[in-house]
Amino acid sequence: MKLISWNVNGLRAIVNKGFKKTFEKLNSDIFCIQETKMQEGQLDIEFDGYKKYFNSAIRKGYSGTAIFTKVEPIAVSYGIEIEEHDQEGRVITAEFENFFLVNCYTPNAQRELTRLEYRMKWEDDFRNYLKKLDMKKSVILCGDLNVAHKEIDLKNPKSNKGNAGFTDEERNQMTSLLESGFIDSFRFLYPDKTDSYSWWSYMGKAREKNVGWRIDYFIVSEKLKNNIKDSKIHSEIYGSDHCPVELDIEIFK
Repeated sequence: MKLISWNVNGLRAIVNKGFKKTFEKLNSDIFCIQETKMQEGQLDIEFDGYKKYFNSAIRKGYSGTAIFTKVEPIAVSYGIEIEEHDQEGRVITAEFENFFLVNCYTPNAQRELTRLEYRMKWEDDFRNYLKKLDMKKSVILCGDLNVAHKEIDLKNPKSNKGNAGFTDEERNQMTSLLESGFIDSFRFLYPDKTDSYSWWSYMGKAREKNVGWRIDYFIVSEKLKNNIKDSKIHSEIYGSDHCPVELDIEIFK
């Protein structure tokens, strides 16, 4: 089974940059999108053979997630059942026969860390949500999780220490998630691979120089680790400040 996750930085904008062709070329079973920046109905987008599910923020032009899937889910839910967190369209959960798929766009701590306190509350509540799901059946979490976990996961760790996405608090929360029964699929397969990033600033020719961060993930229940076949970062694909990430996994009986 092939899954793709991509923060498109505006679905309406990327449609004009060849998104449909890229979508079809990647030919995934499930395609998860973050930062749609739209309300459902603002864009008429369909792909043959795929069901689609959108979770939009109340605030227009902000945040938002979507799932396109060839396999029809048993059930789909939106948010994590906590009103404080469920205003921004950040989570869609699709239940399948053997697993839950959770598509997530984690809140950014923002410049000057103005949202770090809220981010910590989110992290605790979201981790608890995932752990409850994991008690029922295996979980595949994907999305822009807005944190580079280790120094190997960004080009310039020393100069970025303490900045949003690389604070000790955010990194420790990722550690806590992984220690509670989950696997970072990319690092599971490629523990020492360097210069592998999924996001680059638009400033300073960062992408051209590959001065990036790995903040987009496929994280799976530990009990699925032997099912992981590959975890890829499609840095060759443009259209957003992020690139798509991929998980290849044996999941269906």
